[in-house]
Order: sequence, then C-alpha cells, then structure tokens
Amino acid sequence: MEWFSRLNALTLIFATLCFFALGYRFYGLWLARKVLKLKESRITPAVQYEDGIDFVKTNKTVLFGYHFASISAAGPLLGPVLAVQFGFMPGVLWILIGSVLAGAVHDMIILFASVRHKAKGLAHIAESEISRFTGICVFLSVFFILILTLAVLSIAVVNAMNDSPWGCFTLFSTIPIAIFMGLCLKHWLKSSVHLVTAIGVALLLVSILLGPYVMDNQFLFFIFDIKRSTLLWIIPIYAFIASVLPIWLLLTPRDYLSSYLKVGTIVALALAIVIVRPQILMDPVTSFIHGGGPNISGPIFPFLFITIACGALSGFHAIIGTGTTPKLIANEKDILFVGYGAMLTEGFVAIIALIAAATLIPADYFAITAPASKFAALNIEAVDLPALSAAVRENLFDRPGGAVTLAVGMSNIFSSLPFMSGLTSYWYHFAIMFEAVFIITAVDTGTRVGRFYLQEALGRYFPIFRQKDWWPGIIITSFIFTFLWGYLVVTGDINTIWPLFGMSNQLLAACALLISTSMLIRLGQARYAWCTAVPGLFMVGICFWAGFIQVFQTFIPAGRVVLSVLGIIIMGLMLLVLGTTLRRWFVLLAIKVKIVDPFGDQVLALAEDVDNRG
Repeated sequence: MEWFSRLNALTLIFATLCFFALGYRFYGLWLARKVLKLKESRITPAVQYEDGIDFVKTNKTVLFGYHFASISAAGPLLGPVLAVQFGFMPGVLWILIGSVLAGAVHDMIILFASVRHKAKGLAHIAESEISRFTGICVFLSVFFILILTLAVLSIAVVNAMNDSPWGCFTLFSTIPIAIFMGLCLKHWLKSSVHLVTAIGVALLLVSILLGPYVMDNQFLFFIFDIKRSTLLWIIPIYAFIASVLPIWLLLTPRDYLSSYLKVGTIVALALAIVIVRPQILMDPVTSFIHGGGPNISGPIFPFLFITIACGALSGFHAIIGTGTTPKLIANEKDILFVGYGAMLTEGFVAIIALIAAATLIPADYFAITAPASKFAALNIEAVDLPALSAAVRENLFDRPGGAVTLAVGMSNIFSSLPFMSGLTSYWYHFAIMFEAVFIITAVDTGTRVGRFYLQEALGRYFPIFRQKDWWPGIIITSFIFTFLWGYLVVTGDINTIWPLFGMSNQLLAACALLISTSMLIRLGQARYAWCTAVPGLFMVGICFWAGFIQVFQTFIPAGRVVLSVLGIIIMGLMLLVLGTTLRRWFVLLAIKVKIVDPFGDQVLALAEDVDNRG
C-alpha cells in the first residue's frame, strides 16, 4: 500500500505533463487552425494602436510570463488545497479535464475575441456580438466580480505578509528590479531580452537569499516588519501606481519576473516530489463528498467545480484576457501559446498544490484548514502539527483558507530533501512569500483592467475618457476603481461576501464561453461551436445549482440578508445574459447567406460597431 501511495504522487505529475502536452499539441492546435484560423498576416491592436503606454508589441515569451503571472493568483494554489477534503481524485480529474477542455479553451478564445474587437473588454464584446442590454448586464457583473476579486486577493496578500519582514522585503524588491528591467527593454538593451531576463532573475534570487539576513538584522527587520494595518493601505496605493504608470515600466516586467519565481518554485517542488516521493495520505475519495465537510459544507456536486476555479476554469481569466493581454499581442498566432499554454501551466500548478496538501497527514490537514470547532467535531488529533508549529515559531492550528496548509505541505516536501532537514522554518516562510508574490501580480493587473472598464464606460458619456493618452482620465479612473476595492480591503467587510466569490467567478466564466459561442456562430463556425457551448452550459447549471443551495439553504435560513440579495442579483444578471445569448444564437443560425468581413473571412453577420453607434 505504501508503494502504491508513493507511485500516485509521481504518476500524477507525469500523467499531468503528458495529458497537457497532448491537449496542447492536438486540441489546442486544432482550435487555432480549424476553429479560429489564426493568421500571422492580420494586424493586431498592439501594432495598430501602439502608444507606448497600454498598447505595446511584446515578445511572446515575455507576454506568456506576464499573462501567466496575471491569471495565476491564489486560485490554483488555494482551491485545490481546500477541495482535498473530498479526497485527492475528484480534484485531479476536474483539473485535468477542465483545463484542457474548458479553461484553456475559454482563455484562448476570449483572448482571440478581444484581439478581433480592438482589444476591448468583455462587456464591449458582449454588446457587439449580442446586444446593448447584454453588454450592460455583463459590465455590471464584471465590475462587481472584479472589485470582489481584487479585495479578496489583497486581503490574502496582507494576511500572508503580516509580521513577515522576509516576505515584505522580497515582495517589495521586485518593484525596483522590474523598473530596471523595463527601462532596459524599452531603451537601454532593447534587443537583449535574454540578458535582461538573466539579470532580473539573478537580482530576484539575491533578494530571496537575503531574506534570513533581513530577519536577523535589527535595522532591516524594523523597516520591513510591516503591520497589517499599514499593509492594508500599501497594497491599494501600489496597485494605483501600477495602473497609472506605462505598462512597460512596471507591470509587464514585474509580472514577467514574478513568473520565473512562480514557475521556478513549482518546477522545484515537482522535482522535489520526484526525489522525495512523498506518500499521498489522503484517501482518493472521502465521506465528505456527500456534504458536511469542515472546509466546504456542501456536497461534491456542485461545490467541487466552484472551489477549484483557477487551475481548471476561471472567469477572472476572461477579465485579464480582454484587458491588458490583448493590447500586447504582436502576432495573432501567439494567441495559442499565450492563451492556451498559460492556462495549462496554471493547471499544472494546481496539481502540484493538490499533491502538497494531499501528502499531509489527514488529521494535520484538517487541524490547519478547518475552524477549531469543526476540527473538534471530527474527534481526531493532530500528529506532527504541534512540533511543526514550534519549528516555524507560529501557531499553525485553526488557519482556514488554504494558504497555511499549502505552505506546510511545501515545507514538508522541501525539508525532506537531502541536507534540508533543518530548514523547515526557512521553507515555510519562503512558501508564504511565494504565495504572496503569486497573488499580488493579479491585483496590479486587475486594477489596470478595472481602469480600462471605467474608461470605456465613462467614454460613452464623456468622449474625452476614450483618449488613451489623456492622463487626467487615466488618473481619475484608476483612483475611483482602486478606492472601490481598497475601501473593502481597509474595512475588511469583504470577508462577509467571500462565499459568493466562487459562484460569481464561475458564472463569469460561463458567460464568457457563451459569448464566445455567439462569436463562433457569427464567424460561420457553428459546426465547432460545441467546444465553447458545452462547457459554458455545463457551468451555468453548476453555478445556479450552487447558488440556489447557498442562498436558499444557507444564507436565508441564517438571516444573512446582504449575501442573499447579492447572490440573487448576480444570478439574475447571468440569467438575463443566458436568455439574450440563446436568442442571438437562433437568429444567427437562421441566416443562410454569408458575407465578407473586414478580415476577409466569410461570416454570417458583422459585429456591431459599438464605438460608432448613433
């Protein structure tokens, strides 16, 4: 039995790599060639509207790193960890199948749609492809979910960095390093991407290795020992600055640099698993699949599919894929590598996170992840956790959310390597810092995307806001959007809305898939529309199922009026989107004569020019 458990960890890694490689080579390439018909000759918005601020032609390798860093926030790390309560097998299956057939398809096609629509946002695409009413519903949904997402992610960063001088030092070090890289790539060493990358990665490694020195140096410890109350203000201020500055100066190089830390750590963790061969101690399936779990109270259907979002399928990716990334695509063919490839990379991250949690002793796993009262009801006792708490000098009991659970799992694996047995505390604090870097890249990019959405909306009534280089408009919209989610961060009220996050995020993913289906039908590709329609309609059913349980069986009986109202509103908006989208499908399918669009393709109809509508 021990040999079988060890084989599982290795098998999962190699099976994931093989499955994703085959998915990219066959399904992804088929989508690029047959369904989307990507062509190098088409001019992208990054080329057509290049302004050196938001529209910038970007090397596809750099863009892959930036896009991966932007979409990979806490989701692929924490969702799989929480879902381990159902057993390790359900999460593995959803990550593998969901990534290839749903998540990567979603990311690639919605990125393609934005590139075709002049790099506009999801609401603009919905209005062009379906109707103005649909666009308004999507805008409200995206705006609500984006504010909610950024507030939740920022609180996660604050909680991880609180009283962590080492983590704060490394996290803040990425800012001057990124600015240096941006200046090199833009002015000083334009043609030396690899050299600049090597310098940036070397500086990042130095900042990581200096972490323990910061902990031991009294002066540096005082500077970087930043309390939670201060971090609550620093994170929104940083996001505002990142939203205002030209994208090449801070955002792109910082997220690109962060991707090396992300990918490097995940690869190192995967290699450590191969060397250490830890046992998967969690059962393939547990009794909590029927509900009543200490982390997730609902049953595996539908809650598995909203607990594991990033890593399998995530609506937040649609916001990034119609926000900053389409403004940086230099070649339409890069959409396959950036959109489909980055999602599969995130799926691999999710698998590694799941393995790290599943190798913990189940009693220790639940002692960390479950609230104290729920853990006591399980009538089990932690095994190694008391000693581990002493080793890292922190209380690891009763730390819900998944971040500490993952950090403990990672530190256990790394400290099991040869010559690493005495570095458990080092690896634990490194893992906490790694998670914070993972998350902050989505916060700064998401803030910039929110600024784009506000500019588009205000531009309808005040045309000057449409001018992409009008600095007062950039500053005003950045401030308004940052204030909205920053207020929730500072007050902490967002914690009361957390249960809605998973359902809202996946409803947005379903919405993006349905809008993409409309576009495929309009482009004369109705015979291939199933590739987006099937996962989209599946997630609609899953999310409304989960929403019904949350609102009518949890929130209302508990008297949580605000959560009930918000849940009903977001489901109502998506129900309207579904209805108008289905009606649009029938209208398009009734068209028999094709016409030629501006790209030279035979299509059923032209997308409405929203910008020039009378």
